[in-house]
Amino acid sequence: MADTPTAPRTYPHGVPSWIDLEVHDVDSALGFYGDLFGWRFEDKLPPEAPGRYVVASQDGTDATAVAAIATPDEGFDGETAWHTYLAVDDIYAAAGWVRDLGGVVSSAPEAVGPPGRPAGRMARIVDPQGAPSRLWQAGTRLGAQVVNVPGTWNFSNLLTPDVDAALRFYGPLLGWERSDDLGAGMARVPGYGDHLARTSDPGIHERQEFVPPGFADVVAGILQADGPARWSVAFAVADRDESVAAAERAGARVLATEDGEWSKEATVRDPFAAELVLAQFDPPESFLEAEAQAREG
Repeated sequence: MADTPTAPRTYPHGVPSWIDLEVHDVDSALGFYGDLFGWRFEDKLPPEAPGRYVVASQDGTDATAVAAIATPDEGFDGETAWHTYLAVDDIYAAAGWVRDLGGVVSSAPEAVGPPGRPAGRMARIVDPQGAPSRLWQAGTRLGAQVVNVPGTWNFSNLLTPDVDAALRFYGPLLGWERSDDLGAGMARVPGYGDHLARTSDPGIHERQEFVPPGFADVVAGILQADGPARWSVAFAVADRDESVAAAERAGARVLATEDGEWSKEATVRDPFAAELVLAQFDPPESFLEAEAQAREG
């Protein structure tokens, strides 16, 4: 689990960097997620703008930004869902790669935010298996600034009926590699852990002393799953069962629960039909004992 960063968190090419939810009833969504995760909110668009883009944070400042909730674009008729943004160094080159690799650029790269000082450049894409996501070349909006602590974004998983086919797309596009010795479904960007150690998370390698080499480079999950290809967004919580109960009281529906080796998770559908995962970090006793011995030593 990562601590609150001590320096701005930046995202190299290929690393998921941001999430947002597009929903027609923004105010109701702010109420639901504010109560569930303790978020505070700031509207980022002027009152005369045709929609809303509301950034959620832990303390009301961009320094602790975690996600956003927004109104859909005019004419939107797709499913309400949490969206994952994929960091790229050059959005125009990346959009070209999407097409060359068999994907679709469903909205061309465009600057987002105030003229002359854009939050970044964004393009909507759909991979060859039909999973939608967004490319993001950061400007002033670097990406999520607090992650992996309760009430924040924990992980994004690509759920796909064909993992090998997905890697033939995301490998060349984002530099993803799969390492079987890290366990099933781990996509990594080589060097990402070193980037974190140099910038926002200087203690990452020491903290992960007892996990397999290369784990610090893991950026996303890429998992075999039935149904259409899609992205799943997980949020860290302190107690899965308490968070599930709070979500149900607020109108969410529990779709599945799972107790894994390292986490307890629940997939829920919020009152607006968007799915999300609530994930409690729950490592094995052997890991906790090794950590305790290292601290004592």
